[in-house]
Amino acid sequence: MAEPKTIHADVLVLGGGPGGYTAAFRAADLGRQVVLVERYPTLGGVCLNVGCIPSKALLHVAQIIHEAREAGEFGLRFGAPEIDLDQIRGFKDKVVKTLTGGLETLARQRKVTVVQGTGRFTGEHGMQVETTDGPVTVGFDHAIIAAGSRAVKIPDFPHDDPRLMDSTDALALQEVPKRLLIVGGGIIGLEMATVYHALGAGITVVELMDQLIPGCDADLVRPLHQHIKKQYENIYLKTRVSRIEPEAAGLKVFFEGEGAPESDLFDRVLVAVGRAPNGALIGAENAGVHVDAKGFIPVDEHQRTNVPHIYAIGDIVGNPMLAHKATHEAKVAAEVIAGKPSAFQALTIPSVAYTDPEVAWMGVTEAQAKAQGIEYEKAVFPWAASGRALGIGRKEGATKLLCDKTTKRVIGAGIVGPHAGELIAEAVLAMEMGADAEDIGLTVHAHPTLSETFAFAAEMIEGTITDLYIRKR
Repeated sequence: MAEPKTIHADVLVLGGGPGGYTAAFRAADLGRQVVLVERYPTLGGVCLNVGCIPSKALLHVAQIIHEAREAGEFGLRFGAPEIDLDQIRGFKDKVVKTLTGGLETLARQRKVTVVQGTGRFTGEHGMQVETTDGPVTVGFDHAIIAAGSRAVKIPDFPHDDPRLMDSTDALALQEVPKRLLIVGGGIIGLEMATVYHALGAGITVVELMDQLIPGCDADLVRPLHQHIKKQYENIYLKTRVSRIEPEAAGLKVFFEGEGAPESDLFDRVLVAVGRAPNGALIGAENAGVHVDAKGFIPVDEHQRTNVPHIYAIGDIVGNPMLAHKATHEAKVAAEVIAGKPSAFQALTIPSVAYTDPEVAWMGVTEAQAKAQGIEYEKAVFPWAASGRALGIGRKEGATKLLCDKTTKRVIGAGIVGPHAGELIAEAVLAMEMGADAEDIGLTVHAHPTLSETFAFAAEMIEGTITDLYIRKR
């Protein structure tokens, strides 16, 4: 029997998602010899292969369909779209392949050794990787855990029935069901609802909490809810799915909650109730790395675990489970290993729902400010007073700004409307740079743009706005 292959790394990175490949590339750029362990054939992790990137490609398709339909209100009428699922799937796959191929090139250029297989720690300085060619033993001086998360499965649901989907299944776009139930009214569920509705499915959304996108301020979610409730078959809040029974004609779903029927029949059901970290699946205990009861690995601001030479980043270290958090944590871990003075000290991590309309927010929410006793001033600029928003037929949007009552510095912001995910960047920068309402209001914004609504909100706080009449208190 052949001896297991053995290699050594200055830095071992477990997981090739946005956090993992960023950590590996940054460590390599800093002169370290890096081994990157990834269980799937391509780099990019969930985000690139079966998450953020393919979903945005499909959401672009959905946006075109929606805009073509809405153009009828302007006197511009198109025929019903001819939907070629194979070609749409091909477009999505081409986007993914282009990016994964780019990562392979970047790894090769940096001389990062990629080992494909499932890795588990065997000790403080060792990992065994099960590959198709047999086990590979990797010894390391430092390790960065970037093993990510997985979709939560609800016990007792018929998971062996292909009509019950998770987000990965939904992105495979095997068919467009006549009736689709989405269990979970968070970002992932609503993004998939946007795609499948555009392609012709009848959509029902069920959410356990009292609003869609729990965790976001209700006033930002409201325009989205109002927009989609006219399009979808049903939206059930404060409702749970008690059980699902497979039948020949579809999946019979039983509900418990306000306004929901006792049961209903759907062609497919998508379960999108969150993600769970993979901390308990990597043999962390063999390396002495602490994993909490939920599967998260606690770290300090240098991304260091309780074992000084082992670091962790991304979904596995805690919420929010977002790729852009992981990539910034990745650079911190790599730089600390290389002896540089680096720490993760972001004041905020923006969140975006790429729905129609989009919802984006950053900093403290209004609900959090109230709960924490933070005194703040608030301004909400309605897009109904925006020339640009009216010009694109989307007056339902709004831009909200929260400032500290004493200093007037930006502490939070939220935007609902087309391109909110792009627009939120200015608010993030303003907060990181310590800008106050006056700074934003005195910054000349192009007109007419959606971005100027952020300046208008600041002017509302300053009392200098002329695009609205606000009665003095």
